[in-house]
Amino acid sequence: MKVLVADDEPVNRRLLEILLSKWGYEVTVATDGEEAWRHLQSPSHPRIAILDWMMPGMDGIEVCRRIREDKSRGPVYLLLLTAKQATEDANGRYESVADDYLPKPYSAHELKARLRAARRILELETQLLEANDAIQSETTRDTLTGLWNHSSILEILHREIHRARRHGTSLTVLMADINDLKQINHQHGHLVGDAIMREVARRMRSSIRAYDSLGRYSGGQFVIVSPDCDRSGAVSQAQRIQSAVSQETFRTFKGDFSVTVSMGITVGCSSHQAHELISAADAALTEAKKAGPNQIELAFK
Repeated sequence: MKVLVADDEPVNRRLLEILLSKWGYEVTVATDGEEAWRHLQSPSHPRIAILDWMMPGMDGIEVCRRIREDKSRGPVYLLLLTAKQATEDANGRYESVADDYLPKPYSAHELKARLRAARRILELETQLLEANDAIQSETTRDTLTGLWNHSSILEILHREIHRARRHGTSLTVLMADINDLKQINHQHGHLVGDAIMREVARRMRSSIRAYDSLGRYSGGQFVIVSPDCDRSGAVSQAQRIQSAVSQETFRTFKGDFSVTVSMGITVGCSSHQAHELISAADAALTEAKKAGPNQIELAFK
C-alpha cells in the first residue's frame, strides 16, 4: 500500500521512510504541504498520508482540509503528527479533517499499530463501496444482459425529456424486438434464448453512441434513448443496430442461429411526455413486425 510522508524536517522524514519501507509500504515523500497536496492529487495517489502538523506554507491541517473538500478522489486515511506540547491544540483542530493524530515523540510500535488500524479501516471502506456499487447495480441493471432495467431506462428517458426541453433539442426513442425469440425459447429452451438476448444486448451496445442509453424493456424488447438525434439520424442508427445484430450468426450450445431485430422509432419534441414517446415507438415496432422480420418503422407524431 502506498503511504505519503510529508515532513519539513529531513531527519524525521528519513526515519519514517526507513520504517515504512521496512514494514512493506511503498513510500512517497514530500518536504512540505504544497508538495504533499500535489502527490495526493495524482490519480494513483497514496491511500495513507502521514502529515506533520507544522510545516511552512501549507500546514498538515490545511492539506487535510483540502483532501476532505475534494469529493472526486477515493478515501485517504490522514494521520497528523504533532509535537507533544501542541497535542491539546491539535486535538481540538484535527478532528474535523484528519482521521487520527500521533504526538511526538512516538514509538515505532505505536506508529505501526496506527498504520495497521488505518489499513483495516481502508479495507472496510473499500468493501462498503463495493457493496454499495453492487446494490446500485442490482437495483438499476438488468440481471440477464447488464443493460439498464425497465425502471432505469424510463427514468433516463424522463431526464432526457427535461434536458431536451431546456435546450430545445430533439429526442429519439427506438424500440427493438428480437424476432422469433418465443419460437427459439419454445423449440430450444430458455437457456438458448437467454444466451441470444445477452449477445443481442452486447452487439446493440457496441453500435450506439456513447451518450445514448440502452435498456431492456421487457422480454426480448429493448429501448434506446437517443438525445440530439433527428429522423434521418434515427433511421441510420436503427440500420446500424440491425446490421450489428444480423451480420454474424449466434453460436450457442444448441447450434448456430441467425437473429434479426425489428425496430420502431419515434422522434419527440419538447411537448411530448415519456409515455407518449414509448407508446409511439411501441406502435411503430408493431407495424414493423407486421411487415416482416428485420424491418424498421418510423412513427409520425
